[in-house]
Amino acid sequence: MTEIRNVAAEIARFKRRVFIIGLVVLTAFGLLCARLFYLQVVRHEDLAEQAESNRTAIVPVVPNRGLILDRNGIVLASNYSAYTLEITPSKAGDVEEAIDNLSKVVDITPRDRRRFKRLREDSRSFDSVPIRTRLSDEEVARFAAQRYRFPGVEIKARLFRNYPNGETASHVLGYIGRINQREKTAMEDWSDEDLANYKGTDYIGKLGVEQSYEKTLHGLTGVEQMETSAGGRAVRRLASHPATPGNTVMLALDIKLQKLVEDMFGNRRGALVAMDPRTGEILAFVSKPTFDPNLFVEGIDTDSWKELSESLDKPLLNRALRGSYPPGSTYKPFMALAALQTGKRGPNVVVNDPGYFNFGGHRFGSPEGNIGGVDMRRAIQLSSNIYFYSLANEMGVDLIHDFMKPLGFGQITGIDLGGELRGVLPSTAWKRAAYKRPEQQKWYAGETISLGIGQGYNNFTMLQLAQATAIVADGGIRHKPHVVLATRDTVSGQVTPVVQPPADDLGFAPANVAVVRDGLVSVVSAGTARGVFAGAAYQAAGKTGTAQAVTQAQNTKYNARALEEHQRDHALFMGFAPANDPKIAVAVIVENAGWGAGAAAPLARRVFDYWLANQYPSEADMAAIKLGKATAPIGTPRVASDVVWPVPSPTAPAP
Repeated sequence: MTEIRNVAAEIARFKRRVFIIGLVVLTAFGLLCARLFYLQVVRHEDLAEQAESNRTAIVPVVPNRGLILDRNGIVLASNYSAYTLEITPSKAGDVEEAIDNLSKVVDITPRDRRRFKRLREDSRSFDSVPIRTRLSDEEVARFAAQRYRFPGVEIKARLFRNYPNGETASHVLGYIGRINQREKTAMEDWSDEDLANYKGTDYIGKLGVEQSYEKTLHGLTGVEQMETSAGGRAVRRLASHPATPGNTVMLALDIKLQKLVEDMFGNRRGALVAMDPRTGEILAFVSKPTFDPNLFVEGIDTDSWKELSESLDKPLLNRALRGSYPPGSTYKPFMALAALQTGKRGPNVVVNDPGYFNFGGHRFGSPEGNIGGVDMRRAIQLSSNIYFYSLANEMGVDLIHDFMKPLGFGQITGIDLGGELRGVLPSTAWKRAAYKRPEQQKWYAGETISLGIGQGYNNFTMLQLAQATAIVADGGIRHKPHVVLATRDTVSGQVTPVVQPPADDLGFAPANVAVVRDGLVSVVSAGTARGVFAGAAYQAAGKTGTAQAVTQAQNTKYNARALEEHQRDHALFMGFAPANDPKIAVAVIVENAGWGAGAAAPLARRVFDYWLANQYPSEADMAAIKLGKATAPIGTPRVASDVVWPVPSPTAPAP
């Protein structure tokens, strides 16, 4: 059968299909051209930048942290470079399994695991957290060969802080540690410039000078432009802008004196502040016990932290800055000066001291017993409680407060270390603010009596007592205490002194200061400290003190043996030397050590000997001081400038 075909219709259909296909092809080609135009012309710069960023990486270069030196140029804080093995938890999968596998390649101790756990708790999941530090070259090579097995694990070269003198001056220096989440949140309020300067920085100053001068020590962060492979590994450096190391911070501290004092304390607790009364420079700033700041550099492990934080001796407490104590009899010279300046009592007024003071039906006793009539100088020399009980009663709490405040008692001194405690300088206004119940807010006249001998509500830091002592030593001139003398630019070498505010003249009459100074001289020449300062090559002035650690019942005789060690009286001493031209002022407390002349004054004597006579205790003398059995120095003192640094600590013989 013959098939009949409509050729014209088929040709028409074919032409339509060709047209449609051609139109589709042309449309697609047009879209492709438009897309190419968009990518190559419109978004050329943007895509070129992205391609470059995929090929390169901008890496921050963390600067070397600045050095910390003492006044003689001895290095107190420095840096070293080492490799660390770090894990980014968000990339590592099962972190515990990864650590177990890593331990077969490099040595990972239980302490490393505990530290990692603590650091991880303070970090975000995408932060890199060190599991091992200070890897050897062999360990680096072993890991590099098997790196493909450990996603999210990498080796980094980091700078570590080093405190070469260990525990010495740890409370002054402070330490650096890994930036925690709280600090990261606080840094969000920084300026964009400061925040950019901390890109790549994982560690920051936590306490002491490290914290107070953080931005000076940190330096300026640099950058490197690196060419990278598809896997993100650096292939070669394309460009760089080097980091600028942090500046050197130069302290007023004499580290040999600092270590001498720390050694003399031995295993006892306490604080000592020595300063130049003419400038406010801190020469020694001791808090015992101390701690090793190197423990914190790599992230302290749980066991070490627990040992430090839970110790009854509180080694992390900066007692010189944050320890608050009643000043005891060391307060009496300031009470005498207050009486003279306010006109409440003249220097020659004689007060009978029968060994007790009756007020409001209460009997305030005195361990000195009946010493008879005393004027102001003799009252300071013999430490007459009765004289100063009656003086406090005559002055009243608010007048005492108003005079003592400019001396710095119960005030923030403004020293260049953070965390300073204010203490308590009582007044009627203070009590109203400190207590809630009306009966507690009332000031009772009987509460004033004990203020005269440095007890009652009085609670001050050794820094405050040292500043007040320095003010009297300098005739009423108040200088701001400061630890840092100057900074040195790492690049130019230029030394820039840290500018201090002008000194304040408190307006003390020279004759009144002379009366108090004479009383203090009599303490060390014929009073309670005469044995300790026998044979000194200079004339010192000072006052011993004993302060209650706990309140005892009225008319109860003190018996140290009946009390727990932490409940026994504190031993104190304040003084300066030479008496007529003071170059050093000292305040010291030895906690729960009893009599000031027996425990505290011997430390001050050796500090004066070191600073003024270039003398360093003999080993026999050092052993006696540590045991609290020292008076005047024994043995032949060493020449301080000849003592090798660091000083070896002689072992004290058994008591």
